[in-house]
Amino acid sequence: MLPIKDNNPTTITPWVTYGLIAVNVVVFLLTVSLAPQSQFQVNLQYGAIPAVLFGNAQLPPQLAVFPPGFEFLSIFSAMFMHGGWMHIGGNMLYLWVFGNNVEDAMGHFRFLVFYLVCGIAAALGHGLLDTTSQIPMIGASGALAGVLGAYFLLYPKARVLVWFFWVFIFYVPAVAVLGLWIGMQFVNLSSGAEQGVAILAHIAGFFAGLALIPFFKYRYIPLWQGGPKQVPVFGVYRPGRKSNATNASPPPWAAAYEAERAARRERMKRAGRGPWGRAGETNMDKSPWGRYQPPKPQPKPGVGVPKVTRLHRGDEPDNT
Repeated sequence: MLPIKDNNPTTITPWVTYGLIAVNVVVFLLTVSLAPQSQFQVNLQYGAIPAVLFGNAQLPPQLAVFPPGFEFLSIFSAMFMHGGWMHIGGNMLYLWVFGNNVEDAMGHFRFLVFYLVCGIAAALGHGLLDTTSQIPMIGASGALAGVLGAYFLLYPKARVLVWFFWVFIFYVPAVAVLGLWIGMQFVNLSSGAEQGVAILAHIAGFFAGLALIPFFKYRYIPLWQGGPKQVPVFGVYRPGRKSNATNASPPPWAAAYEAERAARRERMKRAGRGPWGRAGETNMDKSPWGRYQPPKPQPKPGVGVPKVTRLHRGDEPDNT
């Protein structure tokens, strides 16, 4: 099941998400252009090696790029390195689909910090499995798993367009897509199906995202939001339509649109346009509602003695 896009619009431009994708792609292109032996050496120098991180081993002096005591910096460098085209392609696709909404829910700076912290938790979770392992761990999967965990709690009922078995394309709730993803990680961990993949880093990053999202998101952003009547299908917001949901207010991403819509109505009201048009003006109103015409006053029925009508010509008018 390969996600293509979601129907969850954003209110900001996700510059941090774009920047992370760009940095990962540039670093990968630089490393893939090296000779195979040089690529292996770069992975040893900048990859997160559990034995080095926990002080059970040291890199040879000719390979060490970080000063003694700062080997932990390899955790950050390892987040931007990948082992192949499928590796970086899958990671950047998931970051493209799910990262923008998580960044929208917490802002640019906090999203960057959240991403890095989840990457640290993933590296430590993988290293604790075997603190003597000398195999370098590289890839953004751990940090990305934290983003998926945050999305799982924030927008579980959003619709995700998926490519299923390379044949079928249809929308699936995000809770099903991400639930299947984390479920497969546990299956692979128990069966050992994917050798050479840091499965425990994925699991640790995902649960780090679940635990950290309440502290990083904006206060007005609820958890477990969305639903058939609150999340618009295909990302189209339909203003003015009443909802039977308990929370009938517009979603957070539509607040700016509703504010502009209310300001436009207020300007039209002050200018006498639309339903508030002034009577007696001859210029045509270009508003979608047309010119308002007030109702004409109806004549009141006569009260008192009825008017006397003379029946014969030539007679003097009656002045009484």
